[in-house]
Amino acid sequence: MEFWIKAAQLILSLSILVILHEFGHFIPARLFKTKVEKFYLFFNPYFALIRFNKVKGKWRASWFSNSSNKEITEDVEIEAAEKDNESTEWGIGWLPLGGYVKIAGMVDESMDKEQLAKPPKPWEFRSKPAWQRLIIMIGGVTVNLILGIFIYICLTYAYGEEELKPQNLEAGLSVHPYLGKYGLYSGDNILAINDDAITNISEINNSIMLRDGRKLLVQRENGAKATVTLPEGIEYELFQKGAFPSFGLRHKSVVVDSVLPEKAAAKVGLKEGDKILFINNNKIAYYDDIQRYLYASKGERADVTILRGKDTIILQPKVNVEGVIGFNVMVTDYVDASEVKNKYYGFGEAISTGIDKGFHTLSDYSAQLKFMFTKKGASSIGGFAAIGNMFPPVWDWQQFWMTTALISIILAFMNILPIPALDGGHVVFLIYEMITGKEAPQKVLEYAQYIGFLLLMSLVLYANGNDLMKWLFP
Repeated sequence: MEFWIKAAQLILSLSILVILHEFGHFIPARLFKTKVEKFYLFFNPYFALIRFNKVKGKWRASWFSNSSNKEITEDVEIEAAEKDNESTEWGIGWLPLGGYVKIAGMVDESMDKEQLAKPPKPWEFRSKPAWQRLIIMIGGVTVNLILGIFIYICLTYAYGEEELKPQNLEAGLSVHPYLGKYGLYSGDNILAINDDAITNISEINNSIMLRDGRKLLVQRENGAKATVTLPEGIEYELFQKGAFPSFGLRHKSVVVDSVLPEKAAAKVGLKEGDKILFINNNKIAYYDDIQRYLYASKGERADVTILRGKDTIILQPKVNVEGVIGFNVMVTDYVDASEVKNKYYGFGEAISTGIDKGFHTLSDYSAQLKFMFTKKGASSIGGFAAIGNMFPPVWDWQQFWMTTALISIILAFMNILPIPALDGGHVVFLIYEMITGKEAPQKVLEYAQYIGFLLLMSLVLYANGNDLMKWLFP
């Protein structure tokens, strides 16, 4: 059931984002009297599930019939015939990988060479001034960015924001054991980074991994304060070692929720419901104690004492190089859950806060790309399954819109990258034309489109291949 709930949220979210993105191209194209031949949600190679267009003043509706295995067409009377440059075919395709608008006289994925070989018509894209073509091309990206910010503003006004000041934590923070080499341990509190006070612990991870946060003001369990300076490149080090998120809330749950098949925990017989009491004779009070003591035994076997019913059992799994053996614990309330406060905003404050959140999201996402060019980063790239897993397993409108806002901003960033076949690739050629006063040769545009399309398809196959491998070999 969880799969279908996530899948439904993914399809709804992408449908909203794709339609609005394509309207971002469609509206300026029509304002500049440019013909838009097709507007499709999802792709429609060979056939469409349904399509509408006007033929001689009538709307013609077509849909694919499974029973007869052919397309059925029916005319629907509509007043007022449209001129040739105003008629658009609207439809829904069967391949849910996005959507598109086909603009007359533009080199795009359709590669309509027959049309491009004819003399340009006044309503074609290629006949318009470069500045108009530029506005048409950046329209989709602009809509996605504005939409993401708008959703953040609405969510901030409606729900407020969770706020958690680290200095108020009774049990301190959960700290990944790898950071022990830099003098950071579970139970510590991080009060400030680079002299900026911390108001929410989520800022700690983002600051260190994405915003060059290096100077940490730390409060120890005994109340003493110290300054810890992390080295340059720490974000790559933590990423490669799998030591992220590095900080979080502590919770006392030490009961096994699930065991991953074929991993060390499964091989020695660890089962759901087992309670972990000791690791190498060290008493386990918090979940991060499990992390710490397993990490200390990485590459070796650890003595794990569990309580199963009334029986006390000692298991000896071999810990891998990342300090894990392949199981999840039940996540219950955190020790300091009562310290999580909800901060509400007036309308004006919600606007400024939502805008800040939108641009921080954009900045943080662009900063993450540096990890893609590492071996671990390349293997971490995910496709539609990874995107689907961003949604919660139950239908929660607040989380749905929060995730949709994030994806909208990601789409804005990805589409503006200077890659042929993406909006950003077209923008590069248009800027070149505006600077030099010369259009890029038609053949160059065509070859760039081919190369860009192959690159994108290769990336899609690779990302979804990663998802498949993770599913087959968890």
